[in-house]
Amino acid sequence: MIPYGRQDISEADIQAVVDVLRSDFLTQGPAVPGFENAVAAYCGAQHAIAVNSATSALHIACLALGVGPGDWVWTSPITFVASANCALYCGAQVDFVDIDPRTYNLSVEYLTAKLTQAEKSGTLPKVVIPVHLCGQPCDMAEIHALSQRYGFKIIEDASHAIGGRYKDEPIGNCCYSDITVFSFHPVKIITTGEGGMAMTNDAQLAKCMQRLRSHGITRDTTEMTHAPDGPWYYQQIDLGFNYRMTDMQAALGLSQMQRLDEFVIRRHAIAKQYDALLADSPVVIPWQHPDSYSGLHLYVIRLKLGEIGTTHRKVFEALRAAGIGVNLHYIPVYRQPYYEQMGFKAIHCHEAEKYYAEALSLPMYPGLTDVQQKEVITTIYKTTSK
Repeated sequence: MIPYGRQDISEADIQAVVDVLRSDFLTQGPAVPGFENAVAAYCGAQHAIAVNSATSALHIACLALGVGPGDWVWTSPITFVASANCALYCGAQVDFVDIDPRTYNLSVEYLTAKLTQAEKSGTLPKVVIPVHLCGQPCDMAEIHALSQRYGFKIIEDASHAIGGRYKDEPIGNCCYSDITVFSFHPVKIITTGEGGMAMTNDAQLAKCMQRLRSHGITRDTTEMTHAPDGPWYYQQIDLGFNYRMTDMQAALGLSQMQRLDEFVIRRHAIAKQYDALLADSPVVIPWQHPDSYSGLHLYVIRLKLGEIGTTHRKVFEALRAAGIGVNLHYIPVYRQPYYEQMGFKAIHCHEAEKYYAEALSLPMYPGLTDVQQKEVITTIYKTTSK
């Protein structure tokens, strides 16, 4: 089976983890701040807070921005469930903004229309979470302009997008957002096994997220309610969580950062090959906005079902049967039973529904060989021919 994604681990990566295992610190040691500093420097952000998953980063980002009961948080329906669940964890309500038919990201046009209606009904969002699907950034300048007009905060879900750029600036610099979140799951651009990170340029948000990832505890005397009892003293001033990243994970991430640009360049070479060799097939290849340089976590095609003469499911099953590990990113979140029980219906977002009916994620990872890629392409032609 050729998987849709796979980590790329070098001997240097392994040695970095072994070095931590032989050190005095397995967690809360020097590797975590080292990794944070490296990502912050790469992205041009002032602060980076490493955590045990992007889901955790989204959660503490929402809490740091004051999301709670009575608030609305909007995101894209074409994303992993964590982009919406993070608001529910805080007791807020969630709604979805339909996607752009070319980028598959949250649509500025639909967002503008939805904000106009929400202003009239008094249900404007406190936070909007644009998701950089596949690694391609959303139209952040336009979304930011709308945030200034309507007063909402922005969390960029850039779980797919480290190493990418928007308007020739690194994704993660938080130029158009309050907080940006990265994922380091094994199939992402770089990995820490499991892990995530929140980026921000706001010192107070950074301090809040640092406390929330570690039980809400501080050792900073300036944050305490009174002078410390002694040098051992700490205070819990928030209801936080154990969302810390270990030094073993951080050491792997720091080592992987040295090859981040190499990984993204290789992904672009694979995408270019797909674009060229699938040009005559009955599929829609991904469109890239000229303002973006995608991290290319995923390569998503859409089937021209009217030309193929078969179903989406049959093509998926035929590819899997042939050893091609295609996937589907994603099922619209509101189709999940948990969300259906909240009142969401399948017709909620029409563009998302059309996407779901046609999309397939093809194998995309730096270690994909030319031979494997040609096998993928040949099999696609076979399974989509009448």
